Amino acid sequence: MSDFSYLDWPFFDDAHRKLARELDDWSARTLPAILGEANDNNIEETCRSLVASLGAGGWLKYTVPGEYGGVYPELDVRSLCIIRETLARHSGLADFAFAMQGLGSGAISLYGSPELKQTYLPAVASGKKIAAFALSEPDAGSDVSAMSTTLERVGETYVANGGKTWISNGGIADFYTLFARDPGGAGQVSAIIVDADTPGFSVVETIDVIAPHPLARLRFDNCTIPAQNIVGEHGKGMRTALGTLDIFRSTVGAAALGFARRALDETTGHALTRKMFGQTLADMPIAQAHLAEMALDVDASALLVYRSAWTKDVKKTRVTREAAMAKLFATDQSQLVIDKAVQMFGALGVTRGVKVEELYREIRALRIYEGASDVQKIVIARQHLNNHKSGTVSDV
Repeated sequence: MSDFSYLDWPFFDDAHRKLARELDDWSARTLPAILGEANDNNIEETCRSLVASLGAGGWLKYTVPGEYGGVYPELDVRSLCIIRETLARHSGLADFAFAMQGLGSGAISLYGSPELKQTYLPAVASGKKIAAFALSEPDAGSDVSAMSTTLERVGETYVANGGKTWISNGGIADFYTLFARDPGGAGQVSAIIVDADTPGFSVVETIDVIAPHPLARLRFDNCTIPAQNIVGEHGKGMRTALGTLDIFRSTVGAAALGFARRALDETTGHALTRKMFGQTLADMPIAQAHLAEMALDVDASALLVYRSAWTKDVKKTRVTREAAMAKLFATDQSQLVIDKAVQMFGALGVTRGVKVEELYREIRALRIYEGASDVQKIVIARQHLNNHKSGTVSDV
C-alpha cells in the first residue's frame, strides 16, 4: 500500500488531500478496464479512451481556468502534481493522457485571447478535444534557438512551413500549439493554434518509443492559419513557451515521483514475501539498505516537487529554479529507485508484464522531455549565479 502521509505536509490544503484520495479510488476502479485491452497496436485508441474517461470523471477540469470549465480561477500546480503523481502510480499511459491535455492547452490558458479560450478550453476540460504541444524539431529540442519552422503573416492569416518531431499526441490531437519563427522578424518566435484539419498540415510518421504512446513527426506546407489563432503577442512565443513550461515542468517531476512510489510499493511487497536462504528478502540487510535508499529518494523528490508547486501557487512568482530542481532530482532519482526495484525482483524484474519492468521503460523518457537532465543543470546553475549577482540570495 502506498504511503499517503505526505498529504499531511503544510504544502497542501484539505481540497488537495481530498483530490488525492478520490482520484486514487477512481483510478483503481476505472483504469484497469480501459488498460486491460491496451497493447502496442492500439495505443492511439487507448489514449482517446483515457482522455474521454478523464474528462467524464471531472479530472481534466484541473487543466483549465475556472471561467472555462476548470476548478480554480487559475491553474493550480499542486493539483496538477497530485493528479500526475497519482495517475503515474497507477498507469504511465493515463498520466500521459492527462499531462498532454494540460501542456497542449496551457499556452491558451495562460496567454490566449478570450475567444481562443472559449473555443478550446471547455472542450479540453470535457475531454472532447485532444491537445498537443508542438515545439521540438530534429535540430531544436533542447536548443530552441535552432528552430527552423517559420510562421509568416500574410494579410489576415499566418502561413507555417517546416516540421516538428517527437510531438506527443501527434496524430490523435484535435489541435496543436505550434511554435515557429518569423522569417522577417529578427528570428522572433510566435505561438499559434493549428487545428488538425487545417490544409497544409500533415502527420508524416508515427514514432515508436520504449514506452509506447502517440508520438509523431509533423509537417507544415504553406499551412494557412487564421490570424486570430495567435497565442499572446506576435513575436513573444518564447515567453509563452517558457511560461507554460514554468508550470508544467514541476508536474514531470510529480509523474516520476508516482513511478518511484509504485516501484517502492511493488518492491516492498515482493521483499516481504520472497523466500531466500530460509528467510524473506526483507530480512536481509542488503535489501533493507536498498529499501531505505528508495524511501529516501521518494521523500526527497516529493519535497522538491511540492515545494516548487506550492511556491508557484502561493507566492505567484516564477519558479524556474525550483521547477528545474524538482524535475531534475525527481526524474533522475526515480530512475535509480526503479533500477533497484528491478534488481531486487531478479529475473522477474526484466520480464514483460511485470510492473517494475514497465516502470523501467516508462521512466527513461521523463529525463529527456521538457528539458533534459543536463539542460536542467544549466538552468539551475544560471539561476543560482544570477541570484547571487543580483543579491537575491543571502550569503548567510
